[in-house]
Amino acid sequence: MSGSTSGRARRLPQAVPEPQVDSAEQDGGELEPWPRGISRRASMRISDVLAALRIEFPAVTPSKLRFLEEQGLVEPVRTPAGYRQYSPADIERLRFVLRQQRDRYMPLKVIGERLAALDAGLEEETPARARLAARDGVVQRQADRWGADALAQDAGVAPELVAELVAAGVLTPRAGGTFDPWAREVVVTAAELAQHGIDVRHLRQFRAAAERQADLVDQVTTPLRSQRSATARAHAGQLSAELGEVCARLHTALVRAAVADLTP
Repeated sequence: MSGSTSGRARRLPQAVPEPQVDSAEQDGGELEPWPRGISRRASMRISDVLAALRIEFPAVTPSKLRFLEEQGLVEPVRTPAGYRQYSPADIERLRFVLRQQRDRYMPLKVIGERLAALDAGLEEETPARARLAARDGVVQRQADRWGADALAQDAGVAPELVAELVAAGVLTPRAGGTFDPWAREVVVTAAELAQHGIDVRHLRQFRAAAERQADLVDQVTTPLRSQRSATARAHAGQLSAELGEVCARLHTALVRAAVADLTP
């Protein structure tokens, strides 16, 4: 009788409904989802998550987080009142998704497959710390908007080049005369081409080609953007970004092929 009681006592931990959140394996030997070894105690509100992620991803929004949840890439806990609560492990999972999109241009389906492999232990990935942009050892945050002079200074070019790009229609400032962060890459690239005698006026064809490709993306995403649902609009934004990267890769491949034909 005492042996039977002892056997039940040994099995009791497996019957506890809540797993050990910080162990590599859950009760019963089940592998803990990735990332392992990071707390899964859900106590962070969506505002806390945004504050943590915006260090590296300043454009992330609540609708973006809800969309990633709907895609099954993160599963926050719901309180009895219906509010989402996230754990440190959830934040690392979100950071992984956002990095794969930004750095490798991966579509969400492929990212989901990678996460599934990580969850199953088929791949290994060490959670990376949040990073800030730095120059000469000085930490800097990416500007939300550039003024013309600040844009020229950061890109290391004369202000006249920015003015020429605007006059040629290659760059379009916003209503307040400011530029989006991506404008810096345009200015830097234009400066590199200028060193080889490619004038700003020649860059209009690049802008025209980009606008034609954007029109194609617009046709695909208009049905989503026309919906009132915040989730549908977030999906439209995500799809637009992914299609834009696909168009950019195709454009790059075609230019490389055309240039290769110039080689005797």
